[in-house]
Amino acid sequence: MKDDDKTVRDAKRALDRLGEEGGLSATPVMKSAANSVRDHFAAKDADKTDAAELWGTRIARGLAVLALLGLVWWLFGQISG
Repeated sequence: MKDDDKTVRDAKRALDRLGEEGGLSATPVMKSAANSVRDHFAAKDADKTDAAELWGTRIARGLAVLALLGLVWWLFGQISG
């Protein structure tokens, strides 16, 4: 049992140290998610040599966001009205 207690104490001490140093942060995850969303709406996955596909993808994704916002607005109006 002594080894288990020492292991638990060491683990808690390591977690406390990481928390104080800022090592337990969601910032890298949030940056990665933001970059992923930015790349998606900038159509980074579309064919760069085909301008029509590139701009068509960008426009379609922008319209999808507008449609989502419109649906959320409509739904909120239905719930609150």
